Amino acid sequence: MTLDLSSHPADGQPWRDVQRYWRGLTAATADRQPPVAVIGLAALRHNAQSMLQRAGGTPIRVASKSIRVRAVQDAVLALPGYAGILAYTLPEALWLAARRPDEVPDIVVGYPTADPDAIRALAADERAAAGITLMVDSTAHLDLIDAAIAPDARPSIRVAIELDAAFTAPGLGRLGVWRSPIATADEARALAEEIARRPGFALVGMMAYESQIAGVGNRPRGGLPGRLVTGRVIDWMQRHSATELAERRGAAVAAVRAVAPLEFVNGGGTGSLESTSADPSVTEIAAGSGLFGGHLFDTYSHFTPAPAAAFALPVVRKPRRDMATLLGGGWVASGPPAPDRLPEVVWPRGTRMQAREMAGEVQTPLSGRTAAALAVGDRVWLRHTKSGELAEHVNGFVVIDDGEMVDEVPSYRGEGQAFL
Repeated sequence: MTLDLSSHPADGQPWRDVQRYWRGLTAATADRQPPVAVIGLAALRHNAQSMLQRAGGTPIRVASKSIRVRAVQDAVLALPGYAGILAYTLPEALWLAARRPDEVPDIVVGYPTADPDAIRALAADERAAAGITLMVDSTAHLDLIDAAIAPDARPSIRVAIELDAAFTAPGLGRLGVWRSPIATADEARALAEEIARRPGFALVGMMAYESQIAGVGNRPRGGLPGRLVTGRVIDWMQRHSATELAERRGAAVAAVRAVAPLEFVNGGGTGSLESTSADPSVTEIAAGSGLFGGHLFDTYSHFTPAPAAAFALPVVRKPRRDMATLLGGGWVASGPPAPDRLPEVVWPRGTRMQAREMAGEVQTPLSGRTAAALAVGDRVWLRHTKSGELAEHVNGFVVIDDGEMVDEVPSYRGEGQAFL
């Protein structure tokens, strides 16, 4: 079955009726043994359309890292407004390209590669080389490609320059992930000129990921006074960061365009669709996490994705009458170790993890007002903090629509692939 994400007004928003929604998922997956992961088709449709509206007409390149399910990627790319994939490794890009042998791929690898075998495989496939773009931010990346296969023995390798998008705020210091060493227009132009000078390369794009906007919620959890103060600081930081980056990115793009005609300038993420689309130098936005709607996005004020992906674990122990222990549960998201990296129990409500154990590799004990009613064999529903990382724990997802199972789709893991 091909997943249909076109607009269905009759779908409504079934996840708003919390009790009915989660109990319905339990009933719809009754013949599947947990752990079981699900995709709610109505919620996925809602999220896909919401992201397009927030992007305001700027095309969205699908970030595959945040999905890791080919059927979902294909369904999203069938919608007008989505175009191309942002892959996270070159082997993944080659695998995705091979799945569509009749098409020239439109895949940008969002992170530099240091895999000479994959570089040689790219060079050996003219169709793949014509549509897969590698990310670079230094001459070391160019040297590595040349060392893998000489310029005169390969087709031109498409490359894009990544610009550092971090923001330095007074009193706060550097905010944003450590990625590229290229931060200024002069540095971007110097690398562009080096790429243009060297045979065997075609400079076709640029990228800048503003993680301090796209990946940081402006309404953090916590006690009310501290939460409000922190939220205001984040609001201030994100506004000033967006202004600073628009000016700096615009200058860098103009400098590089003076050296090479660029096919694309990629920026942003799910959390920054509005501000990134307002930057006139950006031609496309990379986003994917908002499609599944991990609970990370519950801390954002300007959008609320539906819980399109979730997973259920079984109760296997009752260590005490008012407790219930789940099998597994330590599906921890990447990032700084903290409680917000843990899965969130969403049904039944009124349970909590144990402070000295939390979510564990083999078990997750729960207590709270509803834990006493849970019996061995019952299911508990959880949401992952992020999105695509959930797919690394399951071989596939059960697709639910209108309270019924309509399909099962494999994850990358279910197709025998593990890229990172």
